[in-house]
Amino acid sequence: EQLVESGGGSVQTGGSLKLTCLLSGFKKTPFTLGWFRQAPGSEARGKERERVAAFWPGDGEKSYHGSVSGRATISLVNAGTTLVLQMNDLRTEDTAMYYCAAAVLPGRFTVWGRGTQVTVSS
Repeated sequence: EQLVESGGGSVQTGGSLKLTCLLSGFKKTPFTLGWFRQAPGSEARGKERERVAAFWPGDGEKSYHGSVSGRATISLVNAGTTLVLQMNDLRTEDTAMYYCAAAVLPGRFTVWGRGTQVTVSS
């Protein structure tokens, strides 16, 4: 089971980015898929990764962190092999390493990608 993120980069405030996460090796579609982020220095301050968005393929339910609500869209495409996070109107506070994660069964996210860096400058 593997997750590989791509699509990060450097943009100016107000710009957009499309992050993608390629799923491979899963015997069935995970129960939950999500995008998390870790801002620079936050791990050293003891802050855990922040869940940006989550998607439940079983019923299509989606949830978003309040800070990205209305600016982000999570979707699962390409026959369930690619998780997408479209982010618009990016802000400097969106700067972080973004991680894709999967919870194969209900509960904890147990499979993680290596991350893709998003940097937003004014």
